[in-house]
Amino acid sequence: MDVADLLVRAAAMVPVDAVNEAGVTVMDVREYLDHGEWEVALGLLADLDTGWRPPTVWWDLLIDSAELMWLSDAVKWCRWGRWESIHGIVRAELRLLLPSEGGRRTPIPGKGILRPLWDLGRRTAEGDPDLLVARVWVESAPALSPGASGSVRLGPLSPALWRHLQPGMTITMHEGRPVVGTATIIEASNAA
Repeated sequence: MDVADLLVRAAAMVPVDAVNEAGVTVMDVREYLDHGEWEVALGLLADLDTGWRPPTVWWDLLIDSAELMWLSDAVKWCRWGRWESIHGIVRAELRLLLPSEGGRRTPIPGKGILRPLWDLGRRTAEGDPDLLVARVWVESAPALSPGASGSVRLGPLSPALWRHLQPGMTITMHEGRPVVGTATIIEASNAA
């Protein structure tokens, strides 16, 4: 199957009333497809994942399209989206501490590379914090610098242990034992 066919199939799965934050709909995607603008269409489709729960097969079509076009960043994002469609979404506003406050000295890379520890308030049998691992995807930026704040998506290693999170809850990010950041949950949804 070629890129155009994959994207047409993916577009056919998007509800007609799905709209992203910029006001883009599947009709806009179809217009780009009609003009052979596959990379633009893929980017718009990958951003039309709000307001409905895309199935994994939809993400698979986008992943296959991105791979055929050699768009490695798009492949990474679509794999992340696929993972979220299975395990649920955890989004937060993360504030990193400054190095002078004990924070990290280098930026967090934006595309799910860093896997820090998180304190969700759970305790071990000994009463110590039960720190859990989650990947970090920085939204709308290539990285998050020390001392900066930004929206992130979290990909927990053990998603079931994160299901109790609710918007407004605060969790802390650790690298080892020291706190290096504080995150306020802005969205938490379980898989469908």
